[in-house]
Amino acid sequence: MPEIVWYPGHMARAKRLIKEALPNIDMVIELLDARAPISSQNPDFKSLFGNKPVLTLLTKSSLADPNATQYFINKLRRAGREVIAIDCKDGKNIKSIQTGINTLMKEKLERDAARGIKRPIRAMVVGITNVGKSTLINTISGTKKAVAQDRPGVTRHNSRISVPSLGLELTDTPGILWHKFDDELVGVKLACLGSIKDEILDTLSLSCRLIGLIRGKYANLITERFKVEFTDDDSDYDIFNKIGRKRGFLMAGGVIDEDRCAGVILDEFRGAKVGRITLDME
Repeated sequence: MPEIVWYPGHMARAKRLIKEALPNIDMVIELLDARAPISSQNPDFKSLFGNKPVLTLLTKSSLADPNATQYFINKLRRAGREVIAIDCKDGKNIKSIQTGINTLMKEKLERDAARGIKRPIRAMVVGITNVGKSTLINTISGTKKAVAQDRPGVTRHNSRISVPSLGLELTDTPGILWHKFDDELVGVKLACLGSIKDEILDTLSLSCRLIGLIRGKYANLITERFKVEFTDDDSDYDIFNKIGRKRGFLMAGGVIDEDRCAGVILDEFRGAKVGRITLDME
């Protein structure tokens, strides 16, 4: 499929706004998609954050392979990161976020307490598009102050949300991708996750690439969900066609309705209807 390059003008502006706001921020909460915890790390963030303490949250963990999630938690912790796998839909580990924040901010909290100062911890929530920043903020705050939708590019400006019950002041930021994916496969994975607008993608090619990513480790899930059999000799497009025919996505002359079939494959993967799948593998 063609090289994916998606960096709208508002993302450059969002990056600038984050950089300007950081001096007044105590810590950063970086969200990574548990289905691709390496691919969903924006490489620009490392230099952008400087020495700010960073709490890493693996979001949407109920959609990911739990064994893979634990593997990546261990990997990130060995690299010295404070990591928690969460899920806002089922509430998994949401309460542990406060513990993670207190661990990272222990010295500051003790210093403020010794000086008789009591003020909220100012945390900036960052991540790529459609990783769940606004949903997390709404879950933590118990409000719907942050606009949350299951599509990329909804949040366009920084906004502050106070959470007095937890002693937090959260800054919601727009999702930011980087200008060009050095590894073409990273762009494919992020597109499969829904972090890039489907409207600018070749969804037929993307759904075939997704089949290729899944069949290596989760071939049984394709068979179970779509009720199709295939062998190593079948191409990804062969499997795509088998799915289309099994689902009855046929047009005049028995031709597969490729747009419809591609849309269903992507939607069912994103909703974990195919199964709990992690695209990053090592």
